[in-house]
Amino acid sequence: MKRVKSISQMKEISENWRKEGKKIAFVPTMGFLHEGHLSLVRLGKKLGDKLVVSIFVNPLQFGPAEDFREYPRDLERDAALLEKEGVDVLFCPEAEEMYPPGFQTYVEVAELTKGLCGAYRPGHFKGVTTVVLKLFNIVKPHLAIFGEKDYQQLQVIKRMVKDLNLDVEIVGHPTVREKDGLAMSSRNTYLSEEERESALSLFKALNFAQNLVKEGERDVAVLKKKLKEFIESHPFTKVQYIEFVDPSELTPVEKVEKETLCALAVFVGKARLIDNMLIKP
Repeated sequence: MKRVKSISQMKEISENWRKEGKKIAFVPTMGFLHEGHLSLVRLGKKLGDKLVVSIFVNPLQFGPAEDFREYPRDLERDAALLEKEGVDVLFCPEAEEMYPPGFQTYVEVAELTKGLCGAYRPGHFKGVTTVVLKLFNIVKPHLAIFGEKDYQQLQVIKRMVKDLNLDVEIVGHPTVREKDGLAMSSRNTYLSEEERESALSLFKALNFAQNLVKEGERDVAVLKKKLKEFIESHPFTKVQYIEFVDPSELTPVEKVEKETLCALAVFVGKARLIDNMLIKP
């Protein structure tokens, strides 16, 4: 596996692969890899001739009061995991390389970013779309793989690709969970043993929502109230949002009449965790 820090070197490698007719798969990450990331990597290996994984903790997508400084990092550990998976290139640029002095151009998807996490993390998705477009321009992939745990992010990236006529296929990968149902996340490392127990309330709440809907409850106001009570009956939990939205437009619904996304963000101790599930009536 080749480790590349320079944008010009990464571009050169990709251009040569393309000239050789190789199909490039790409998995962008912020590092501190877990089994969820590695499942995206394995899918990339299957779908492409060459696989690039990027590790870049993107300062643009963190708000001033968020955990950019504390975000877990371990490049050597990550590199060893990726080497084992047969990755061709690990692209790990420095922030100064990605955002040189005078940087002032941003990409924003307007409507899809208004609700869910976008409502509570202003500027977050502008940071995501800006860095992802930059990475697409550098790595020049034929396809890029994103996890469905970050469902809103996946829809936002798909929209950007469609709106800007980018020649890259976006592939979603189902949420990868621990044996007990907890969605895998780098932020799970913030949880103490007791907090981790409470963090299971997110996945349990999503299943609770599915069961309530199956039993005939369609009113979103009622569902949200019951889910909030359930989650906050666990210690260390504070609900930031529980929303029921249209899966493609991410607009709120009042009744669950067709397949609906239930998405939630919950603080468990200092960790902000998200999860989601498509609820079928």
